[in-house]
Amino acid sequence: MKLNHKEITTLGELKKSGYQTKSIRDELRNNLREKIKRGEETFGGVWGYENSVIPELERAILSRHNINLLGLRGQAKTRLARLMVDLLDEWIPIVEGSEINDDPLHPISRFARESIAEKGDKTPINWLHRSERFYEKLATPDVTVADLIGDVDPIKAANLKLSYADDRVIHFGMIPRANRCIFVINELPDLQARIQVSLFNILEEGDIQIRGFKLRLPLDIQFVFTANPEDYTNRGSIVTPLKDRIGSQILTHYPENIETARKITEQESNLDTRQSNTVYVPDMAKSLLEQISFEARNSEYVDAKSGVSARTSITAFENLLSTAERRALLVGADKTMVRLSDFLGVIPAITGKIELVYEGEQEGADGVAAILIDNAVKTLFSTYFPKINKLERKNEETPYDGLLQWFFQGEGFELLDDFTEEEYKRTLNNVPELNELIKKYQPDFPKEDSYFLKELLLWGLVAYKKLSKNRFSEGYRLKDLYGGYISGL
Repeated sequence: MKLNHKEITTLGELKKSGYQTKSIRDELRNNLREKIKRGEETFGGVWGYENSVIPELERAILSRHNINLLGLRGQAKTRLARLMVDLLDEWIPIVEGSEINDDPLHPISRFARESIAEKGDKTPINWLHRSERFYEKLATPDVTVADLIGDVDPIKAANLKLSYADDRVIHFGMIPRANRCIFVINELPDLQARIQVSLFNILEEGDIQIRGFKLRLPLDIQFVFTANPEDYTNRGSIVTPLKDRIGSQILTHYPENIETARKITEQESNLDTRQSNTVYVPDMAKSLLEQISFEARNSEYVDAKSGVSARTSITAFENLLSTAERRALLVGADKTMVRLSDFLGVIPAITGKIELVYEGEQEGADGVAAILIDNAVKTLFSTYFPKINKLERKNEETPYDGLLQWFFQGEGFELLDDFTEEEYKRTLNNVPELNELIKKYQPDFPKEDSYFLKELLLWGLVAYKKLSKNRFSEGYRLKDLYGGYISGL
């Protein structure tokens, strides 16, 4: 039943309208049922969870459960909780002036009950939009019971000239103020055990206790908790009785394939339209960028228990475009294309988001980032070109012999960071054997993207130790492997 919230301003009008009270969990359940019946998307913009997390979350909502989303950082846990707001009714009535969103038909606070007793059907009501029914608290060790539940307010007692035994001196905390709302506690294990204990009654009986008052407020709240599984052993833990009171625990995960990861990155990247119009990003560059995160999650240098957030790829993509945009501004070009050599610019986005194990600390954050990029290049290389075996027979011919011979007989070449598009393309086109390999193994590859593919081929040969690549202040120098050794000596 849809009510015109602008016309209904008193309790009497609300009663005449036929409005019926619903708990927040029934709201979520009923609206979810309707969405599923109509075949509508329930959690839009969350990719990769269609057959795993979202069905479990829907089952938890249909079961009217409090929910714990358990997963590593950057797995859209908070986003899922925020999207639950869209499953609420658009407007709900509250008693005007109520601190805890009292339902006019079922008031629970002393203020609302006294107001209705005094004014009856003329009691004024307000309407609360679903966008205002979301509360969020980051659990930190300094959070107190008073913050979450409430405490005695001596200033209120003095102003109203009330005894401390009067329940009107209570100052409500965040949870009572979130009555009839979704309340999210992020990083639940960081909450001290004694604070977690204070949540027991709210989760089980739906009421709160403040100091010594005989106060029983049957709060109506949908709780959503988020936690990192490693927090159980690192910083804190969720106390067992509290876990027992949380109806559904749902495990989140990282994207399982490059295509899903790319959707997330493109959706979440914060790009300037001028940047998007200036910089062309080859399709392969987007895949390579995502592959870096996949490599990091499996790297011996990176702490797998800490996880590699989806934000790594998002910020790396923004840095990648900014690297190319900066070059275009320096050389005065209106358009430019992302180059593989631009991936040097994504290293700052990687180093701040990966936790290293001891071996990684020895390599250094920058060194590990460079290794991850090389590993990503190797992975993509084998999908476009013949694989290079670690062990090769002596004098055995390989598809790359002609290109390696070209480098052996010459001085190699340099790819400078500030090359114009013409200089960049001309430098790569001047290697005939490189062009022949592209024609042979990727004849139908888009011409505009073929320059990135040429760079991938060269970097792949470097990663497999067939060529040498040296970084200097203005760019890269690609040479024959032995020439690189000699110049190093």
